[in-house]
Amino acid sequence: MKKNMKKKLSYFLRACVLLPAAVALLPACGERMAQKSETRSPVDCVNPYMGNISHILVPTYPTVHLPYSMLRVYPERSDYTSDVMRGLPVMVTSHRGSSAFNISPVSGEAGELTPVVTYAYDQEEITPYSYSVFLDEPQVDVRYAPSHRSGVYEFTFEKADGPHLLILNTRNGGIGITEKGVTGYQHISGMKGGMMSVHVFFETEQAPLSAGILSNGRLVPEQTEAEGRNRAVVLDFGTAKTVRLRYGVSFIDERQAEANLRNEIDTYDSRKVARTGRDLWNATLGKIRVTGGTDSDRAVFYTSLYRTCERMIDISEGGRYYDAFAGGEVRQDGGTPFYTDDWIWDTYRAVHPLRILIEPERELDMIRSYIRMAQSSPEGWMPTFPEVTGDSHRMNGNHAVAVVWDAYVKGLRGFDLNEAYMACKRALTESTLIPWVRAEAGTLDAFYSEKGYFPSLKPGETETVKEVNTFEKRQPVAVTTGTSFDHWCLSQIARELGLEDDYRYFLHASYNYRNLYNEATGFFHPRDCDGNFIEPFDYRFSGGAGLRDYYDENNGWTYRWDVPHNPADLIRLMGSSEAFVHNLDATFREPMGAGKSEFYHRIPDQTGNVGQFSMANEPSMHIPYLYNYAGQPWMTQKRVRRLLETWFRNDLMGVPGDEDGGGLSAFVVFSAMGFYPVTPGMAVYNIGSPLFGSVTLDLGHGRQFVVEATGCSHENKYVQSATLNGVPWDKPWFSHDDIRDGGKLTLVMGNRPNRAWGSRAEDAPPSAERID
Repeated sequence: MKKNMKKKLSYFLRACVLLPAAVALLPACGERMAQKSETRSPVDCVNPYMGNISHILVPTYPTVHLPYSMLRVYPERSDYTSDVMRGLPVMVTSHRGSSAFNISPVSGEAGELTPVVTYAYDQEEITPYSYSVFLDEPQVDVRYAPSHRSGVYEFTFEKADGPHLLILNTRNGGIGITEKGVTGYQHISGMKGGMMSVHVFFETEQAPLSAGILSNGRLVPEQTEAEGRNRAVVLDFGTAKTVRLRYGVSFIDERQAEANLRNEIDTYDSRKVARTGRDLWNATLGKIRVTGGTDSDRAVFYTSLYRTCERMIDISEGGRYYDAFAGGEVRQDGGTPFYTDDWIWDTYRAVHPLRILIEPERELDMIRSYIRMAQSSPEGWMPTFPEVTGDSHRMNGNHAVAVVWDAYVKGLRGFDLNEAYMACKRALTESTLIPWVRAEAGTLDAFYSEKGYFPSLKPGETETVKEVNTFEKRQPVAVTTGTSFDHWCLSQIARELGLEDDYRYFLHASYNYRNLYNEATGFFHPRDCDGNFIEPFDYRFSGGAGLRDYYDENNGWTYRWDVPHNPADLIRLMGSSEAFVHNLDATFREPMGAGKSEFYHRIPDQTGNVGQFSMANEPSMHIPYLYNYAGQPWMTQKRVRRLLETWFRNDLMGVPGDEDGGGLSAFVVFSAMGFYPVTPGMAVYNIGSPLFGSVTLDLGHGRQFVVEATGCSHENKYVQSATLNGVPWDKPWFSHDDIRDGGKLTLVMGNRPNRAWGSRAEDAPPSAERID
């Protein structure tokens, strides 16, 4: 997601070259799952390597961390196929980021030293809670385990001759030697070109024989501190066979980094720390228990669930947190953890709805964190892409409003709804809708308010609005449909708060997508400022790089369905349920229209294709469930099961596109359980086709929701009949209220569709209220 086109093409070409190697590597992944996984604990089913080779763009990373924790690491290498790595990681500060600090063990006569050593490696093993690897040239066996804000490394030097050294490096900052250990900081880029720092405190079990600063390739014992780029401390342990090191990290200062270490780890035993992490992962992943399915199904399921736990991260440290939204102030958290690092454009659709079910208290803390971010920011706006460094304001839309309303309508309380509403309203009415820009509303926003759509440039017209990003462009259809959904969510909060004028205004604005609907073609079609549809037009390819002149990362076939709050109105626009189904089928059947190299050169985010449908990007995830709204739930069952089995696999290329730190994985988790939240902000789940005979969700406080799929198998994907809480159920959906206090959905499955089940018009899932 969000790369320049040169990088995107290079990723594509690399994927084409590496595909044979990836296939050759697949048995190694299968061997990891040789034991019958139904008898294994959830964390033992996780394969962090799943998807580590990308189809075109960004692969998944085998992240080692505890759930939702500040400390995350993964190997520092160009990609999975590389047989070299640069040092050992200490802390990744953002999803997909590189490590702040490095550790490099050196063995034997090292000669000239470098701040970060490049290693060939072997025997790598990664679990969510541990990392081990053998470094070839120095012959060092490495073991690692993380806690929440601290970690421990164990190095076994297999070479008999010394010296045995550790090089502790900061890429851009300062590092120094103290009586207690080594302290350092590294600058990381903040908002608007500003800088913030991450801090570290290292200590070793045994005292080094000598220590000094690395200068011009040599250890300088008399120097104890240095600042600048690639500054490093060298610790000499002589001929010690084993060296163990532990450390703490902080966004506040070095003293807090040391305190974090003291609070969390009281040992140098990496296995003991790993056991604690393993227990926590099993408790977290065990909130959903599955039986049935294949070993591969369970591996894909629990790996996907693990990926949803990478973010948001709790950055509270000893009751305080670094607040980048307030310009870097250190604030008291008042006993409520502060969470950040969330690409809301990706996560509002399914990640946050999943947490509402199995982590409601944590989800509440995250919403409270949103509100704090808005309160801290000068403008008082809800964030769009909150990160450790502040709100990076990427993509389009202001979808935090969906997260807030979805939580509230599903019964979560304990946050100030009015405060959240005002922050969301300010973000949607006072800030610009221009993608990738954090600025006050301007001329394009005034046009949107008056005309009800975001205007496109005319063919050949030069951009005159200086705020528009030269690469990301206006994305007018994506902006209009996404903002329509945001306005619907805002209208629902306004109604809840008794703000009738706001409710009516934003409800009407939630229908603005109609202003771009082309009745002649049945697509959402960009218009210029004079109201004319852009012509000539190709819904597959018009729009330049990533089609951002009109859409965003996907083409018109995807955005044809970008009305998640109102499928019923989309059916009305298309003329009938039959026409709606015909158009859905066409989405999965329309040829790509070009060879793969040309298609993906133009739209590299739109991989995982079934016709024009893309399983690789979040705007598509709800599309296969839309058959439920038009009287053909059996087609939803068929499509969802086929997509799961085709595009999500327990292998190195088992994720069809950018996974986005849980964004795409949450689709897998929900769909494998047999239901999906098509409309965040509506307390409704659409029924699909479960992969497992039984799924049990722990809703907390002794409540459980069970999905039992009698006869479920690869062939038996179709619902024959159903009961909900013991009552016959003929609807292809159920409400959150049906399961709020626990419940049971029983589906009888078969190998042929029951075309009558759930097909009546009155049984369709609900949509937004009508305005005409």
